[in-house]
This record gives sequence, C-alpha cells and structure tokens, in this order.
Amino acid sequence: MKQRTIKLIDIGINLMHTSFNGDREQVLQAAEEAGVSPLIITGTSERSSHEAMQYASKYPGKLYTTAGVHPHDAKNCTPNTLDELRRIAGHAGVLAIGECGLDYNRDFSPRNIQREWFEKQIQVAGELKLPLFLHERDAFGDFSGMLERNQAGILRMVVHCFTGTGRELDKYLELGCYIGITGWICDERRGVHLQDLLKNIPADKLLIETDAPFLIPRDMAGIPRTGRNEPKYLPHIAACIARHLGKPLETLAQETYTNTCRFFGIC
Repeated sequence: MKQRTIKLIDIGINLMHTSFNGDREQVLQAAEEAGVSPLIITGTSERSSHEAMQYASKYPGKLYTTAGVHPHDAKNCTPNTLDELRRIAGHAGVLAIGECGLDYNRDFSPRNIQREWFEKQIQVAGELKLPLFLHERDAFGDFSGMLERNQAGILRMVVHCFTGTGRELDKYLELGCYIGITGWICDERRGVHLQDLLKNIPADKLLIETDAPFLIPRDMAGIPRTGRNEPKYLPHIAACIARHLGKPLETLAQETYTNTCRFFGIC
C-alpha cells in the first residue's frame, strides 16, 4: 500500500536541548524524510534563543526560531535581557517572541518576577510587531488577564502546548489566540479531555507541535527506550488529532500548514 505523503510544520521543538547534542543533523534529516519541514525552534532563555538563532542560520528555510524567556528562567533576567532579545529578534529567521508566560505549577521563578518579565516581553513583541509564543500552567487568571489588558498591542499569539479546560479554551479563543496541540492528546492518562475539546477549536486556529524532546506520544508503537520525542513523530500526533476530529489526515495537515504559515508569516 502506498504511504500517504503529507507536509507538516512543527511549531515547537526544543532543538538546542542537550538530548540532541549528539545527533541534531540526523534529527533534522529524519524529520524532513517524514514530511515535517520546516521546524521552529523554541527559545526559552537569552542563551538558548541566541544558540537557536545561530544554529538556524545554517539552515535557511528549513529552521526558524523564537526568542524569549520562559517563566522558569525569569529569575535570571537582567537589565540587558530585553535589548538582547531585540537583537536576536532582528535576525532573519526569528519569527516570534517567546516562549514566555506564567507557570505557577513549578514556581521556579517568583510569581511577581514571572509577571514582570511576561509583561515586558508582551511589550517587546508589540514594539517589534512579532507574534507571541506563549506558555501557561496553573496561572490562567493572571495570564489571561495580562493578555486581555495588552490585547490591542499584540499582533498574533499562540497558546503553546494547550492542556487546559473548556472554559480556558473559550477565553483564549475569545482573545484571538491560536491553539498549539502536542502529543499530550495521545496520553490516555491525562489527554482524554483534550480529545473532546478539539472540536471547539476553529479549523483556522489550530497549530500542531511536538515540544520535543518532551511529550512523546504514549500510544505510539516502538517508543524509544530513551523516551525522547522528535519532530519525525509529528505525523502520528496529526493522525491522532484528525481521527478525533473525524476528518482526513490530509485535510488536517493542509489546514495546520496553512495556519502556521499565516501565523508566523512564512511559506
């Protein structure tokens, strides 16, 4: 039986993570062979954003990046952080500000510091006219409130790795957010509620991602012993989403590809 060929874009891969240090090029090649190209590398700190920008510059058209500070790393921000993010974001191939937001689940940075640096990154995105790549965990009230207060200055925004409730989804859609879905949807322990919420996401607001090396699809055959997720597994995630939406994989692939191009201003 002839294998179906689809094109997908992984909007969120932590390609500079140490687990990829030994085989980054092979990971890129495997993704491209699986029809997953281009890839968008997530920046989570000044350092990782700079490294991602430098690495992506070697693969124009195949790799893009974001530039931002994850709430876990907000405590390490300095008076130079915003200028450094502006400088990184000025390079070709840097498409968005983030990963930024609030995380009250782990509290690796004090909450007031998280809010301060989230607000500042929202403002930088508005200043540079770039979309926002967002992270939220157990912080819905403060997070959505800050987005609503700053909504007029935000170009576009995606809630990356959405795992929230129906009420939270409704609010994000009301604010005009795109919604990023990962392999969490394939997790029978905690992703079942997302399967029902998928139908509430408008077709033109859905984006897909692996968040590799994290969140490997648990229902996938042949999971590697390392448990490392890779962009080559995005077609499996897309197939799972398409199945729960009751639409052909090819349709889902075309819709999310088009949405990604529109959101990031590529293709």
